[in-house]
Amino acid sequence: MTRLHVVHTTDYQYGAPVSVSYNEARMTPQTDAAQVVLETDLKISPYATTLSHYRDYWGTKVHTFDLHSWHETLTVTAQALVEVHRAEKQHAPEDLLDWDQLALAENLEEFSDYLPQSKLSVPGQELTDAAAEISAGNTPNQTALALFAWLREQMEYQPGTTGVHYNAEASFAERKGVCQDLSHVAIGALRTLGIPARYVSGYIHPDPETAIGTEVAGQSHAWLEWWDGRWHSWDPTNHQPAGDHHILVTRGRDYADVTPFKGILSGGTPETVLNVDVRLTRQA
Repeated sequence: MTRLHVVHTTDYQYGAPVSVSYNEARMTPQTDAAQVVLETDLKISPYATTLSHYRDYWGTKVHTFDLHSWHETLTVTAQALVEVHRAEKQHAPEDLLDWDQLALAENLEEFSDYLPQSKLSVPGQELTDAAAEISAGNTPNQTALALFAWLREQMEYQPGTTGVHYNAEASFAERKGVCQDLSHVAIGALRTLGIPARYVSGYIHPDPETAIGTEVAGQSHAWLEWWDGRWHSWDPTNHQPAGDHHILVTRGRDYADVTPFKGILSGGTPETVLNVDVRLTRQA
């Protein structure tokens, strides 16, 4: 078990006055079987008079707020204290499905959100053919693990080579990308084989050896979960299942479902500057 305190600050410098803005923030971690959220807080500057929240289709807590006074900056700071006890369980082979069982109508219906390709997971023919070749003679579980091992050799984590608009096909063609790209590529490949897969967004503490109480620069992070009779996690950036240093915020089909902050506004300039800062402290 790990207890982590996270502070996520999003700061917009608009460069010119904004008269009104409407905003959504997906920055609050979830409580589930692998983590418990002990405390949360959300601060907005300038002060928002209309702050509310709801759960979206994917189960994410979404804060919504409007600003109706002139402002040239917007700062949103989300804090959370989370206890994480996430570990990849070992399952007996008989507990996992074969290809025929995976394709049963009841499973196709239950996981219909995570089987079709989304806009950002479209893999392209090269990746589709490679995934099919890897699956030959393997069970779904063996295929997924073999696919992850193969992608580790094929792709390199490298910031600055892709953008948020890149889909799996474009990222795989570059053979480079960030956590978002690596996750989209793996998800797209799994879905071509009929294996349900979903995108996970959250935070990761970068150094498990950091002393308790020491604040470090963390990062927003993406990984994936896939189903073969049981849900499993995989972090393609770090080549391992998600663990006690991963804080889950939201799940969806791809990044478009889990964007941490978005909105519309009137005013500002095209040269708006965005700064994001994530700080993590291990408390236990």
